[in-house]
Amino acid sequence: MSITIHIHQAHRIHTNGFGADLAEGRTVGECLEDLVRRYPGMRNELYDPATPGRLRNIIEIHLNNKKLFPDVSAKYVAEGDVIHIALMLSGG
Repeated sequence: MSITIHIHQAHRIHTNGFGADLAEGRTVGECLEDLVRRYPGMRNELYDPATPGRLRNIIEIHLNNKKLFPDVSAKYVAEGDVIHIALMLSGG
């Protein structure tokens, strides 16, 4: 099933400038892995290199405009769902 993934502006250097793309999967985790297969540079942006499979703590995932936490990867998706990859920025 095709799920739309919206990609944060800061990550678009890895997606040839695309702000959104379609991904295949039954769960959010499968959809993110599908995105990473097509855009390998996204792996280092999304996942913590010290803990394989765990999202970086600055990444937020929203499904249909609802923040997912804590079991982001296991959440099931349905045809027509929309995932947003958000980047939490800090500083002052």
